[in-house]
Amino acid sequence: MRIALAQINPIVGDLPGNVQKIMDTIWEAAQNQSELVVFSELVLCGYPPMDLLDNPLFIDACTAAIQQIARESPPNIAVILGTPVRNPESTGKRLYNAAVLLDKGQVAATAYKVLLPTYDVFDEYRYFEPADVCTPIVWRGIRLGLHVCEDMWNNEAWAQFHLYDRNPIDELAAAGTDIFINISGSPYSHSQSQTRDRLILENCREHQRPFLYVNQVGANTEIIFDGDSCAFDAAGNMILELPRFREALAYLEFDSQTRQLTPMHPETAHTSASDRIRDLHDALVLGIHDYFHKSGFFKKALIGLSGGIDSAVTCALAVNALGADRVTGVTMPSKYSSSGSVTDSEALAQATGIEFLNIPIVPAVSAFDKMLADVFAGHPPDVAEENIQARVRGTTLMALSNKFNHLLLTTGNKSEMAVGYCTLYGDMNGGLAVLSDVFKMDVYALASYINQKAGCEVIPESTIQKAPSAELRPGQKDQDSLPPYPVLDEILRRYIEEWQELETIADETGYPYDMVSAMLRKVDANEFKRKQAAPGLRVTRKAFGTGRRLPIVMRWDRRWASEMTGADQKDVQEAWE
Repeated sequence: MRIALAQINPIVGDLPGNVQKIMDTIWEAAQNQSELVVFSELVLCGYPPMDLLDNPLFIDACTAAIQQIARESPPNIAVILGTPVRNPESTGKRLYNAAVLLDKGQVAATAYKVLLPTYDVFDEYRYFEPADVCTPIVWRGIRLGLHVCEDMWNNEAWAQFHLYDRNPIDELAAAGTDIFINISGSPYSHSQSQTRDRLILENCREHQRPFLYVNQVGANTEIIFDGDSCAFDAAGNMILELPRFREALAYLEFDSQTRQLTPMHPETAHTSASDRIRDLHDALVLGIHDYFHKSGFFKKALIGLSGGIDSAVTCALAVNALGADRVTGVTMPSKYSSSGSVTDSEALAQATGIEFLNIPIVPAVSAFDKMLADVFAGHPPDVAEENIQARVRGTTLMALSNKFNHLLLTTGNKSEMAVGYCTLYGDMNGGLAVLSDVFKMDVYALASYINQKAGCEVIPESTIQKAPSAELRPGQKDQDSLPPYPVLDEILRRYIEEWQELETIADETGYPYDMVSAMLRKVDANEFKRKQAAPGLRVTRKAFGTGRRLPIVMRWDRRWASEMTGADQKDVQEAWE
């Protein structure tokens, strides 16, 4: 039997567009003599559909679309795909997250998702009822162990704690499954691919069954899906891996008697080595591309160019995603701007081939200074005057965005967003925060990768070498009030992504307690800014945005908590994990 793995990029809510893409793929698989084609989780409506699932008309349309696909598919091929399905019972959530098997013009079988994640960016129990039963689907004499995404994630032998009291993989194996088939909407973050591979390998070796994994690819607002669909034989050897960050269709032969799984094209039967910065680059490019094209609202992307590393990397990524003809860069020098701010921005624009505008902000800032002079009299200049410059720049960019229908990309990185080194209604203006989940040192790594990949100096070396500065006062440097970025990033990574606390961070790194404590306070105090930020592309396991939910108004005193509990914070952390 020939099986096709279909890694496609759906658009959330675009039922006619998704149906057309699905049908085109089905016909291509059928023309290549496939008997079964497998798509990803909720591929019909796109993942995550969020509160579209509360709209009865939307669910009716999904049902009609499934019937259309079943009716119009070639008679010699069956289809597995993900879709929301109504719960026929009078109790429980109104929907199931389902994998349906379409064959010979009808829905031949349905498997409902058992484990519904509610952590990080996931909120599935808000909409879906968990399945009571988990049994193989018998189709053409083969017992398909069909399950949905999270259903394979409760089998981690190395985990000390499990979220669920059921293990669908074990249940399917016990019921005599011949082959596991997992359809997923698993978001990208670094190391996620390796974790998935290790988990599948473990399942194969434990149950001696081959495993097919089909994941969504593409970006939907904040969340990026890497694809990376794959196949493992019963011994746990990866025999096929589809490319990351792009659509693909691959074929395997399955012998139901021997349970032998063989890829059709040996050249695709290898694993591509994961390179963290390359994958980060490709993920961000895909995120920009899909946000721009799937929204369909904007003619071009707009970027404020400061001559610094963050705006330069954002610009290069946008050019890679959209093409130079759809990117405009704007330099907005003030009286504090160095000559390099303008010349480096010009060099970047020339290297990338984008449209470039030079709009000095001195007249507008001077007008604000004059307007506020009487009110500010007797008060020394401080952050208020500094932020006027940032807000004049933000207003200028938004004026261009409105006038010419451009999507403004914000350029702040995760390190700055964490500690509040960003200005509300200034440099935070925009529709998409490209680097908001990328720490500063990784921005530098991206710059080096971009230049290496291009084989030339796309991002000027002077931009890479200069000390980071907002240039809002004479001689200003970021490290006047922050630790060096390698130190700051390590503190922030441990706190934000690993939930380590003050004592653990200070003890394990050797950094001074007072410095670590000050940085953690900055993170906590600036939650109100991040709540007002543009959507940011998620590329780590804990990004600012929907996956990190903390109160703005709070008084969390970590020193008091440590003293009151008398606990060693490292022991607390290990027990929690």
